[in-house]
Amino acid sequence: MSNPRAAARAVDALRRGWPIAIDGLVLLAVETADAERLAAFDPDANGGVLISSGRAATLKLANQLAAADPTEPVLVDRAPWIDFAAATALADPQFDLATPLKGPFQTLPLADPDAAAAALRLARIAGLLPAFFLGTGEPEVRIARADIDAHEDANRLTLAARARLPVEGAEDAEIVAFRSPESADEHIALLIGQPNGQPPLVRLHSECLTGDVLGSLKCDCGPQLHAAIHAIQHGGWGILLYLRQEGRGIGLVNKLRAYALQDQGFDTVDANTRLGFAVDARDFGVAARMLTLLGQREVRLLTNNPAKVAGLETAGVTVIERVPHFLPSNPHNAQYLATKRDRTGHQF
Repeated sequence: MSNPRAAARAVDALRRGWPIAIDGLVLLAVETADAERLAAFDPDANGGVLISSGRAATLKLANQLAAADPTEPVLVDRAPWIDFAAATALADPQFDLATPLKGPFQTLPLADPDAAAAALRLARIAGLLPAFFLGTGEPEVRIARADIDAHEDANRLTLAARARLPVEGAEDAEIVAFRSPESADEHIALLIGQPNGQPPLVRLHSECLTGDVLGSLKCDCGPQLHAAIHAIQHGGWGILLYLRQEGRGIGLVNKLRAYALQDQGFDTVDANTRLGFAVDARDFGVAARMLTLLGQREVRLLTNNPAKVAGLETAGVTVIERVPHFLPSNPHNAQYLATKRDRTGHQF
């Protein structure tokens, strides 16, 4: 049987710099390790470094076919000169300009590619770089791939609390919180207006600390959030889902790494894939589960993103209409919006 609690313990261990094992593959996250921990974990310095194919392609270690999915695992031989500092430079592309001469590297076959892929997935869930040292030490936690699946199962989400919450643009709103037993993330629904027998106007808004709270001009998230509240209020009734899926599912710190890569000239798509993540790692099944718990199986969706429509439909929520949601650009986000239009299929 799967054990989602074990996966939660593994996430905690990774963030604390403790080794874990997935189906017998013993791993230490590069991001939260240090030289002393690495020496204790892999004293013979021959365990190899696990990275993503997106990162491997940047290092010229993967052909174009292998790099088509940036989340696939690649094992790099632990050459004698790959110490902790070299491995950190190997793992993190934002420092490539500071350490341009790396290698030569040699890849090795993976004994358990499925476990390796699961490790990279767990790193993303933990908000860490998808990079690990392999070793033979005693792990803090042992888990199976099925434990990660159970931890991420949207059907485990339950309604936790609700209360009236007047907000700017919708003084008659109600806030509803959802959480699952093992996850630290709580997702929010803002119910605006009163049901009128028609499918609600729904907006899926992924958390964006920089845009929603700090007013970042690099994206359009903050303005989209507030415009959605006003649009739903104007339409009579609807629901805004605030999803804890920062950075399209890669987490705040990794999103800032992607920003650093954008400062080096890469667009938002290439920045994510160079870090070793999917272009969009969000699970819209979470949104579908929230709507189902709220009794809504048919919606009008306020979005420019066809992937959101497909994600809800796949999870059993019918989208009867896609309602465009577009705001003017500014000099700081014009290229970002053009990338969304040209590379991720947003319909502006």
